[in-house]
Amino acid sequence: MNNILVTGGTGFIGSHTCVELLEAGYNVIVMDNLSNSKEESINRIKTITGRDLKFYKADMLNISEMEQIFEENQIDAVIHFAGLKAVGESVAKPVEYYNNNITGTLNLIDVMRRHSCSTFVFSSSATVYGVTNKAPYTEDMPTSATNPYGYTKVMIEQILRDVCVADPSWSVVALRYFNPIGAHHSGLIGENPNGIPNNLIPYIAQVALGKLEKLSVYGNDYPTPDGTGVRDYIHVADLAKGHVYALRYAFEHKNFEPVNLGTGKGSSVLEIVNAYEKACSKEIKRAFAPRRAGDIAVSFADASKAKKLFGWQAQSTVEQMCEDSWNFTIKNPEGL
Repeated sequence: MNNILVTGGTGFIGSHTCVELLEAGYNVIVMDNLSNSKEESINRIKTITGRDLKFYKADMLNISEMEQIFEENQIDAVIHFAGLKAVGESVAKPVEYYNNNITGTLNLIDVMRRHSCSTFVFSSSATVYGVTNKAPYTEDMPTSATNPYGYTKVMIEQILRDVCVADPSWSVVALRYFNPIGAHHSGLIGENPNGIPNNLIPYIAQVALGKLEKLSVYGNDYPTPDGTGVRDYIHVADLAKGHVYALRYAFEHKNFEPVNLGTGKGSSVLEIVNAYEKACSKEIKRAFAPRRAGDIAVSFADASKAKKLFGWQAQSTVEQMCEDSWNFTIKNPEGL
């Protein structure tokens, strides 16, 4: 079976994808610098799957570390998650974000070329649709961004598109994620951010645990049914399965293919809070705050291309996502 290198494989989406890859029979090699994750994820992945995998603590900015991985393993494809990902931090540290995400990816591509590896699944984002496109988003819409993090995704997609034009042996699927939440049903792996969370569900979880006093809901005056922002929330396990489907497609088809991974419908922030309250049987105190700069009212996917190209579609409900998230939280109140 093929050997798959998963960069950023100890992170939230990466760890769940490793589980799905191993359960699908692939051999997995993980590379991560552990800047926003824990090595304990590797042990949890092994426990869930009953299979072994290799782990390298390595950084994309260190070419010799990546060369070592490719020299010691016959890598057949790469699933690329590694990168800095906090929108607000990217505004404060644009140089660090551009250097890490873009230079790191260029280094990875360069090492892949030297080792004749040309099958690539990229962790992109719905942020590439910017603020002028209107939901539901389709993959043929023009791309743009509102912050340095988003622009790193736009630029890396363009780099990969150009690589495919220059070398027809390359096969790239750029998966544009919407809003992944939830956790593995075992409760062993889930969203485990360092410090105060940036994302909605880990923040709600901290309130439910009593670690934070209340949830700040940014904006209650959007043109939506309850005034709060609407997003396409997708279970991380569904998202992870999408990578396995994308990988199979990439092995059989050349060229660059952008594909949305979402449910195709939106839920408001308050709908998520209400679903989480039901899951944890606790009140989530919340307070409305002004809109954040760059936030849009409504974002959700047209998810038909993923179903058409490789037969994937999301399965889980918002209620299931919140139940699985809470299960992980109560089993890991201090994180991994």
